[in-house]
Amino acid sequence: MSGDLLIRSVTRQDYEQWLPLWDGYNAFYGRSGETALAPEITKMTWARFFNSYEPVHALVAERGGRLLGLTHYLFHRSTTAMELVCYLQDLFTSEDARCKGVGRALINGVYEQAARAKSSRVYWQTHETNLTAQELYNKVAERSGFIVYRKAI
Repeated sequence: MSGDLLIRSVTRQDYEQWLPLWDGYNAFYGRSGETALAPEITKMTWARFFNSYEPVHALVAERGGRLLGLTHYLFHRSTTAMELVCYLQDLFTSEDARCKGVGRALINGVYEQAARAKSSRVYWQTHETNLTAQELYNKVAERSGFIVYRKAI
């Protein structure tokens, strides 16, 4: 892939290129077909990026006018820190951009945004079967050892 990679905040004009990446991310985690997210969730997620009252943000990786990846992150309070903490919720690159530094660049972009917000840490989770991503994650962060539990309400 030639040309400079740009990590930047998403803009409203990015929707047509962001949506296939978002759909790819959701399909990767089994949210497609009958288990697809409701269109209202995608619409609300997109709207949140442009609402200054929302703590949800998005960065995209762009090269030559083409979006290659996305990351969504949010800031929240914690009972273990005075500063906000940053949760990197979603990270996805197009298949042809994988293992080419795009994911690392997006994570570093979140690190930069967290530092600007004076956040005390960035954290995320991935599925235990996502071994390719874990190879990168083990290079750019510490594995916490925590196990995630959840219950739909």
